[in-house]
Amino acid sequence: MAKSKPAVGLDIGSSSVKLVQLKEKRGGHQLLAFGTAPLPPEAIVDGALMNSAAIVQAIQEVFAQQKVKAKEVAIGVRGHSVIIKKISLPRMTQEELDESIQWEAEQYIPFDVKDVNIDTQILTPDGDAAGQMDVLLVAAKKDMINDYTSVCAEAGLTATVVDVDAFAVQNAFEANYEPGANDTVVIVNVGAAVSNLNVVTRGVTTFTRDITMGGNAFTEEIQKQLNISYDEAEALKVGGQGDSDAVVPQEVERVIQGVAEQLGGEIQRSLDFYTSTTPDGKITRAILSGGTARIPALFKTLEARAGVPVEILNPFKNIEIDNKKFDPAVLLAAAPAAAVSVGLALRRPGDK
Repeated sequence: MAKSKPAVGLDIGSSSVKLVQLKEKRGGHQLLAFGTAPLPPEAIVDGALMNSAAIVQAIQEVFAQQKVKAKEVAIGVRGHSVIIKKISLPRMTQEELDESIQWEAEQYIPFDVKDVNIDTQILTPDGDAAGQMDVLLVAAKKDMINDYTSVCAEAGLTATVVDVDAFAVQNAFEANYEPGANDTVVIVNVGAAVSNLNVVTRGVTTFTRDITMGGNAFTEEIQKQLNISYDEAEALKVGGQGDSDAVVPQEVERVIQGVAEQLGGEIQRSLDFYTSTTPDGKITRAILSGGTARIPALFKTLEARAGVPVEILNPFKNIEIDNKKFDPAVLLAAAPAAAVSVGLALRRPGDK
């Protein structure tokens, strides 16, 4: 059988649609296309697609703008409708697990098993002395997956891979960085509406959590405190992202700092829970991604609260880029926001 080509990474986020197309080359990948199209506010609320027509239009727009002819896409899901849990089961093969997981999963997920798609990955195939093995269980509600695959279909595309945002970012991280053998890295992906936390030890996910707070919280708080429109607030928030020429009112700095502390507190609570339940769970470094990663106050707050070095993820770091075709400065500025779409673009239909 011919090797399937990587799918086009299509990140349907709550503020924009992002597309990445990669080409496999010896020893790595080359960037063929990268584009983004904004979505109107409220097009996606709590992971639910409220304005499918606008989403379809944005998808078609970004494909046309990038002249991408491929029709197979990899998409990511996140939020309340996705459950990720590490569970302990008696040692068995992947085939046996696939057969029994429907029964096993019932006690771990708050939805009816008939309403979800379930995937598993055995983390410790050899098991422990008591014959138990760790399994990563991922369940996503079928109706939500159907909503996302249908907007792709309406845009003339086929979703051949459905991944989870947190794992897509982990993919992008592993393709571009060399974690040390004993590194335990927390990858924090701050999206517009949801932030994903993924703790990875020796290349294996040991803890994940979605926090329903992200970049929009900064914009909404600026809007409320300064009594201005959403668009004006967004411009002030973006103005505060490392652009030295932009004069950001002190009031905005104060609001941004307050929201950063609140989000930092949520992240710290999740990490405290992880370290209290994992005996040797010492985190050695943190990686920050997502469009909001470029807010300096968030970076500093995370560094102070996590107590480990923090680095902003560049998902294009090891990817070959043609500087005639892509402006390096534009790519670098967009890099943290492109993590999910790059991670999705590394997937191929049928891989695990």
